[in-house]
Amino acid sequence: MNKSKEVVARLKSNIESVIVGKSQVIEQAIITLIAKGHLLIEDVPGVGKSSLAYCLAHSVHLDFRRIQFTNDILPSDIVGVSIYNQKEGTFHFNKGPIFANLVLADEINRSSPRTQSALLEAMNEKQVTVDNQTYDLDDPFMVIATQNPIESHGAHPLPESQLDRFMMFISMGYPSLEDERQLLSQTSPAKNIRDIQAVLGKEDILELQRKAETVTIEPVLTDYILNLITATRETSHLALGVSPRGGIILQQAARARALVYGRDYCIPDDIKQLAVPVLCHRVIPESRHGTHNRAVADTAAIISEIIESMEIPV
Repeated sequence: MNKSKEVVARLKSNIESVIVGKSQVIEQAIITLIAKGHLLIEDVPGVGKSSLAYCLAHSVHLDFRRIQFTNDILPSDIVGVSIYNQKEGTFHFNKGPIFANLVLADEINRSSPRTQSALLEAMNEKQVTVDNQTYDLDDPFMVIATQNPIESHGAHPLPESQLDRFMMFISMGYPSLEDERQLLSQTSPAKNIRDIQAVLGKEDILELQRKAETVTIEPVLTDYILNLITATRETSHLALGVSPRGGIILQQAARARALVYGRDYCIPDDIKQLAVPVLCHRVIPESRHGTHNRAVADTAAIISEIIESMEIPV
């Protein structure tokens, strides 16, 4: 397991050479990849959301595709389309950008619900169905989606079914004063991003994913997760609690975090540190006015309070 820790440290260090001052965010992205999950990043433009996806893909030598979501993009622009070949008299399927190892769905909430739903099968089943034909996606497969929380004009909030496909919901946040000074001192940050070199191969990530599945989680920690998700269903502060899938995904992420830290077993801190980014988008806060508007900042605070009020298993 120490070898796995060294491999992850090399990957993280390579990304940090470009993405300055975001160690925790980078770690969460790596954990999501190892846990075979998908990542949703919500933040204002210009804080490095797309750069993080690019650096992660190119640090591992993964096949990378970027899809710019707009209000006129169609599902076929994502999954692909069958084109008739007159000479052969048959249809040939032209694969869309979803057929990659890491897909950046940039500003995903700019597209219509119909187009957003084109990602559902790929994210959940790792396959795409077009014209009654099913095509498997290669391993590893990860979607990193971004959205801007400020500008709502022309945006379509993601439905519960779409949000539930993302393992983690995080924000980049503004850099600290010293980190931003370092960014401003760089003469050409864009060039640095394009020049990032791969430090791992695809097989290295597949091996980490296989090892993560063997990480031990004791029954007492399983009960800890069960108590946590049950508390989200019983609290008066939430109109919708965490589903059974949420508990399964939290356990997957905890196993991956243990591996990142060089352990073959989980500890309570693995669950505590990941509970907010894994669960905050799976619940809806209760409103005094009878409307259940999603506010991730509110749900994160509620989940944090639940965690602090619970007894930590020893």
